[in-house]
Amino acid sequence: MIRPLLTEDALAEIEGMLATLARIFSDAGYAPVEPAHLFPAETLLELYGEDVRARAFLFNDPEQGGELCLRPDFTVPVALAHGDGGWERARGYAYHGPVFRRQEPGSGRAVEYVQAGLEDFGAEDRAAADAHVFALTLHGLDALSAPARHVTTGDLSIIFGLLDALELPEHRAGQLRRHLWRPQRFQRLIQRFSRPPEAPSDTRSRLLQSVRTGRVAELAMAAGEPVGRRSLAEVTARAERLAATAAEAPMPGEQADLISAVLAVKAPMAEALQRLREIAAAAGVALSPVLDRFESRMQAMASRGLTPEKLSFDASFGRNLEYYDGFVFEVLAEDGASHPPLAGGGRYDSITARLGAVRPIPAVGAMIRPEAVQAAIRGRA
Repeated sequence: MIRPLLTEDALAEIEGMLATLARIFSDAGYAPVEPAHLFPAETLLELYGEDVRARAFLFNDPEQGGELCLRPDFTVPVALAHGDGGWERARGYAYHGPVFRRQEPGSGRAVEYVQAGLEDFGAEDRAAADAHVFALTLHGLDALSAPARHVTTGDLSIIFGLLDALELPEHRAGQLRRHLWRPQRFQRLIQRFSRPPEAPSDTRSRLLQSVRTGRVAELAMAAGEPVGRRSLAEVTARAERLAATAAEAPMPGEQADLISAVLAVKAPMAEALQRLREIAAAAGVALSPVLDRFESRMQAMASRGLTPEKLSFDASFGRNLEYYDGFVFEVLAEDGASHPPLAGGGRYDSITARLGAVRPIPAVGAMIRPEAVQAAIRGRA
């Protein structure tokens, strides 16, 4: 739905919340920035593919050609602005303003709403930076008098680390990494990789035979006039990949079971860490680097007055948040779990390289939704 009209009192309350958060973030050393509402849609399409069209507002640029996008959040615009000034420098930014997202039909959620948040680039002590941004977000919610709330944390680097440790065939690992954010698709891939290959159709049999005999081009040309944009070289390369995968053995059942066991871990942080170490040790996989960072993050949280033993951890959480690749968190009003989150954030190092950095730059951020906090305070969650 379109954002509802705010009364004078409601508007004043939100403005007060934004001012409070701006002061907190500024006192913590984050420089205020105000990125443009519009930026080239090509950037989002390169990051997330055509799926982003279902979630963002894109339209033609009448002057420059191509497409423009109304910012669906602040992360990518702020990251691009940081990169323009030099990726390697360490810097933190604070922002607030409207964002625009398409919503599921019938969801009742507004397509325009206000976010306030921060983005932190270049801090090499990732565990400490994660804990700092997380603690600052919770402090911001306390300052807004947000009601009782439920916090969920996760860490996507654990499942990425597991996929690396299993030494899967590259095409399988690549597909699983690419579809990690689509849990149903991810599970179907696991099931498909675990089954013996089905007998190929007659058409595919001829294609696989043409790869073995080096006659893919001849087979393609015999099929008639080319249709589509793929070159003959691309068709040949694709056929060769199909032949290679057809010859691979199914994924061992213990690997599929191990992936499921790791993703099923859901417990308070300290207990979850211990369980993950036990699973990794029993399977003989090297997850120590990512689990050690998990432990360091817990220690950093404790040093900031938080109690990791009471924080919920879910190893599968964050799999619908496409650009995160490490620590993630979300805060919901306790009585409003079916409504928009009050706050959320996480680590997204890998995006910086895709946006132009020569290497992944440490990057972590978070946002707070004042309108969601206001609704929760008023009992409308």
